Formats: sequence, structure tokens, C-alpha cells
Amino acid sequence: MQRLVIRNGLLIDTEPEPVVRPGHDILVVDGRIAAVGPDLPAAGATVLDATDRIVLPGFVDTHRHTWQTALRGIAADADLGEYLDLVLGRIAPRYRPSDVYTGTLVGALEALASGITTLQDFSHVQYSAGHADAAVSALRASGIRAVFAYGAPVFGPGPDQYEIRRVFREHFAGSAGLVTMALAPSGPSYSPMAAVRRDWAVATALGLRMYVHIGSGPVATRPIGELRGSGLLDANITFVHGNSLPDGELALIAEAGAAVSIAPAVEATMGHGAPMVGRLRGHGITTGLGVDVVTTVAGDMFSLMRATLLTGRFGDGPRPTAADVLRLATVDGAAALGLADQVGSLRVGKQADLVLLRTTDLNLLGGLADPVGAVVTAAHPGNIDTVLVAGRPVGIAGPADLAEAIASSAAHVTDGTVPVCGTHFRPGLIRP
Repeated sequence: MQRLVIRNGLLIDTEPEPVVRPGHDILVVDGRIAAVGPDLPAAGATVLDATDRIVLPGFVDTHRHTWQTALRGIAADADLGEYLDLVLGRIAPRYRPSDVYTGTLVGALEALASGITTLQDFSHVQYSAGHADAAVSALRASGIRAVFAYGAPVFGPGPDQYEIRRVFREHFAGSAGLVTMALAPSGPSYSPMAAVRRDWAVATALGLRMYVHIGSGPVATRPIGELRGSGLLDANITFVHGNSLPDGELALIAEAGAAVSIAPAVEATMGHGAPMVGRLRGHGITTGLGVDVVTTVAGDMFSLMRATLLTGRFGDGPRPTAADVLRLATVDGAAALGLADQVGSLRVGKQADLVLLRTTDLNLLGGLADPVGAVVTAAHPGNIDTVLVAGRPVGIAGPADLAEAIASSAAHVTDGTVPVCGTHFRPGLIRP
């Protein structure tokens, strides 16, 4: 039995609502939270001194295309159409399994370094069996808790049913590790209902949760209604974005108990539509936050929380508070992934996925007056002292050779010539 006591921290729990508990300890037994309170006994336990530290649940990123990490900033000025053409239309087909592995590993390590302990990886780059194998291997090598959502390339045929079953059988059947599997079909906005029924059937057969980009798309302008009419709408789905959905469609999501993942930074930058956080809260829909793509925005949850707080002031529905946003980044995000009983808060029995922030750093001095507000508005990844996944400290810096590997991958997949935001790469610009 492994015992760890995190001693004398300033705890921020998020369930049922964010609450601050100064001078508290956390007892971790075999990777799970066993007790929370002051002056917990530490006999036989390793002690981690959390004096001058904020201790809070690890963040939950509910939507990221992690394989794109090598393309950081490449579409910073692109709208959605330009991004789709450049990244998914021209660059993605050049990806080799080795590029998927490198991008996914670096992206997962980046997430950990910013306090994200649970990551939903929407991996729609499966050009071959090797691509899927590489993505799963990279997630496991990183040490992050992850949901690997198998998806097909946007500009290509739908998911291969045999390959989905192979990936499940070879990597996940009977597995209870940190990485689990889901399905990321194109869904009713972008696929005919015959394909949707086929994808839903394989997900149901394997017991997989589904992650689906949704909106008033080219195939269905009322995609949620289409799902409901076909008997396919249930609580086992996490929809992504949905900015163009009318309130009637959101009401159907709420009625079904399904969830929505929003990416406020990307949605504002690429022009997806009006902010969603207030509308979703108004409908009572379980909502999580996602970075989405580092081609366009920062890959850390602190930046994303601030984007959510800011854009939420301009949308319809209730304006989010800092406490609301912290919940979206933790316990609500966990619920949006179907992991509410596992992570997202400091509740006894949950996995000890935790983040410790230094309160003595300059940008957090004075933050003890309102630690929740300070974390949401002022903290950044440089304040992180320790990250734990299942009670074990994880590295927040990658191997030295990753910089060379990611540069080499970027040089290959872009070929040094693809247009970027109306310009062109100069030969050798991104090569090491």
C-alpha cells in the first residue's frame, strides 16, 4: 500500500462549488484520495510539504487534436475555412506514424506541464493502422490520463469499422490503465445518416463514448433532431463546439443528458460563432473546456480559462464567474468526459490527479485574498510546482531530444512550402 500525505496546502476544491480550505492536508492511498482535512496522520506515508502552495484538482482538457503540436502557431491568423484547407487538407496527409507519435507525445507533455492531468485526444489522423498505434503509444508514454478518441481524416472516408475494432482489441480490451478509448465519428452534421448509424453501432458494440463535432453543417441543419429522430441521441455523447445550433437543438441535448465541449479561444479566433458558455449554462448542459488546436491558440488551461471568462461576457445566457470557469476546467470537464466519478475534484475516493501552484511567485502575490480568482485570472504554467497523476508525480519537462524530433517532424509535414495565413514558408525556416 502506497501512502502519501500532502501537508499544509491551501486547497481549492471544486465540488459541489469551488471552496478554499487553508492549512489542509490530503491523504492519498494507492493513487486515490483517502482523506482531506487538517493535521492528518502521516505514519508510514511519504510527506509532500505544500506550505505556500495552492493545491487543486488537475485540469481536464475535453477536446484537443494533440497530433497537431508540431504545427504550433501555423494558423494563428486563419479563419475556420483557411485552417481546414491548410492543416487538414494539405498538411495532414503528409503525416507519418512517427509524426503522430512525436506530436502527440509533446502535446501530452505540454498539457501536463500546464496542470492538465486528463486529456481528451480527438485523433482524426488515422491514415493507417500505424497512425493509431503511434497515437496510443505516445499518450501512454507521456503519463497523462487520456481518452483516445479514434477518428478518420476529415477529407477522407469515414472510420474503418475493422480498424476501430482492431485498435480496441489490441490496445484497450480488458485494460484499466490511464488511457481509455472512445470514438470520434464525423456525425450527422457532416455525414449521411447511413454512415452515422454504422458508426453509432460500432461504438455501442464496443461500449465507447462518442465525441462529435456538431453544428448546422452541410448535411444536416438540425443534426441533434436528426439523431433524436433516429433513436441515436443519448447521454453517451460529447458534442464539440455547436456555436451555430439554435436553442431548440440545445434543449434536445439537455433533455438527453449529453454533454458539450467548447473551445472558446479557438471559436473566437476562427469565427465559429457567438460564445457558447452562457447559452449552455442556461440550458443546464454539462460543459467542458477544450484547447482544440495549438495551431491557433495557447495549449494551457490558464489561457483557456481567461478566454472563457472574457468571451463569456459577450454571449447570451448567464455570465460566468471565475468560480464557474474553474469548475468548467475541472469537475464539469470531467463530467463532460463521463469521468465525474474519477477526477475533477478533491472528493474522497477520486483519483489523486492534483496540481500544486507556488503562491510566492510574483504574479500570485496578493492572491490569497481570493485564490479562485487569482488562479483563473493570474496564474500561468510557470507557477506549477508539482503535478500528480494517480498520486504519482509526473515530469513536466520532456526529454532533450524532443525539440529536435518536433522540428524534424514539422519540416517534413510542411515541406517548407505550404501557404500559411497568406504567406509562404521560406526554405529552411522551420528546419533545425
